[in-house]
Amino acid sequence: MDRLFMTIATGFGAGYLPKAPGTWGTLLALPLHFFLRQLAPNHYALALGGIFFIGVITAGQAEKILDRKDPGVIVIDEVIGMLITLIGAPNNPLIWLLGFLIFRFFDIFKPYPIRIIDQRINGGMGIVLDDVLAGVYSCIVLQIFCYAIIG
Repeated sequence: MDRLFMTIATGFGAGYLPKAPGTWGTLLALPLHFFLRQLAPNHYALALGGIFFIGVITAGQAEKILDRKDPGVIVIDEVIGMLITLIGAPNNPLIWLLGFLIFRFFDIFKPYPIRIIDQRINGGMGIVLDDVLAGVYSCIVLQIFCYAIIG
């Protein structure tokens, strides 16, 4: 079971790639979004809920296995955050790239209250929840940009 938890939590090994594992995890979300975007909105929401639930469990277990608080190899949280960022985004690679950059900004700098969540909530929920909120912030910014530029 430990191997399964680690495989999922590390984004099928993306978290072990050299330099900036969070960036690799975020990139992993793009092909996943490519397939999920074809779902009806309510099914996309169900998929996100499932990934969130699995992410909380596997991230928490991976943290215990590695015996470290929020280790960088855990990237399932970046996957869910990026998928949230792209909710309702047009099917445009440049918009997806912009969403990627916006999400990385919020994920790295953790503006209020993301930093508080990151510091105060422990375990799998804490690992995943700060990225969920970064995804919500990113989605809002991306939607404002799309509305202002695309119309």
